[in-house]
Amino acid sequence: IALEYGVPLHVDGCLGGFLIAFMDKAGFPLKPFDFRVPGVMSISCDSHKYGFTPKGASVILYRTPEICSHQFYALADWPGGIYASPSIAGSRSGFLIACCWATLMYYGVDGYVEETRKIIQTTRALAQGWSKIDGLYLLHNPDVSVVAVGSKVFNIYYVLDGLRDRGWHLNGLQNPAGLQIALTQLHAQPGVIEKLIEETRECVAEVMKRENANDTPTAVIYGTNQKVPDKSLVCDMAKLYISACYNTTMSPSSAAAAKNAH
Repeated sequence: IALEYGVPLHVDGCLGGFLIAFMDKAGFPLKPFDFRVPGVMSISCDSHKYGFTPKGASVILYRTPEICSHQFYALADWPGGIYASPSIAGSRSGFLIACCWATLMYYGVDGYVEETRKIIQTTRALAQGWSKIDGLYLLHNPDVSVVAVGSKVFNIYYVLDGLRDRGWHLNGLQNPAGLQIALTQLHAQPGVIEKLIEETRECVAEVMKRENANDTPTAVIYGTNQKVPDKSLVCDMAKLYISACYNTTMSPSSAAAAKNAH
């Protein structure tokens, strides 16, 4: 489509960019997704995810220097002299860039290939295990590192909260309702995925016994959201929550306590 309409195609590899780049060598071949594909003009990938670097550094790749030049900013008549920056951000931490470089050097190609192999194997094992639990079905084909499941039998958010009570922090999904997890190095440790599969099976069994007996926090939030036809109302509520987090006004009781403390 991009070639047909002459539109540059961007590949968003921010989550799995440091996996898909090594999957062929790890024994899990993928269809071409990079500059081998005509029309692909830029690729992004976050090094702080599967590159295992500290947060704050990321990577953007361009097919040609000419495309890259549009990212630059320059100002010739600034009173402080000629100002130029490779991006919108004027200041960046050299510490983060140094840590990113050091991490890349530490793992090297062979290291990333091995970590990719372990993570993909773990992902396939979880997908297979979850697909065998009665009441669950896979929402997609887990080609890389994310596995998502839903249910046509019960409220999947009850399972999400049940797993959270057991120490598993997964993400909820909507449209359709589901839960997902992005597998990492930690999940690839011996016995971890087997435990997750078993405890998911336990949660499903509990939900099947007490369906609609009570509402869990996630079930209430996601369930209510899906029933609201005007999603702008949901966005307004989310913004109100963020605004409340920034609010510096003290409640009367807090103000009194602060006054007494002095």
